[in-house]
Amino acid sequence: MNTRKLTLNVNGAEHQVDVRPDAPLLYILRNDLELNGPKYGCGLGECGACSVLIDGVASRSCLIPVSGVAGRKVTTLEGLGTIEKPDPVQQAFIDKQAAQCGYCISGMVMATRALLDRNPSPTDEEIRRELAFNLCRCGTHIEIMQAVRQAADSIKQTAAVSAAEKSA
Repeated sequence: MNTRKLTLNVNGAEHQVDVRPDAPLLYILRNDLELNGPKYGCGLGECGACSVLIDGVASRSCLIPVSGVAGRKVTTLEGLGTIEKPDPVQQAFIDKQAAQCGYCISGMVMATRALLDRNPSPTDEEIRRELAFNLCRCGTHIEIMQAVRQAADSIKQTAAVSAAEKSA
């Protein structure tokens, strides 16, 4: 198949790429855009290591052809926050030491961000259901649950402060 020029919106920036339209988004993110947040895990959409947000929805980038995201907003782990100012979800995963080998964490963080954007006060069952398809071989599930709860609390506190400042 021939290559095509595509414009991708990744982490808020426009990128021109000359790629095969059927190439997996994961390959373009890692190889062309040099973003290492999404990981190659299984290549079958089973493990979640390659998860990114596409228009705010957690998606398996190993299964999605790059042509399927043209005109959409893609966010990788690198697009959530910075080292100086991590996203509340990233900070919670750091605070709770929710990574052992770290291979699954990008996918866990992205799934958590999507969940908390939809539902800022998830129950433990809702958290488990959301993360059920993100595999962690190291067994840091307790710390991951703690991190999700901390992130939810942090996001709610930030929203409450913002609301109070606006009404003052």
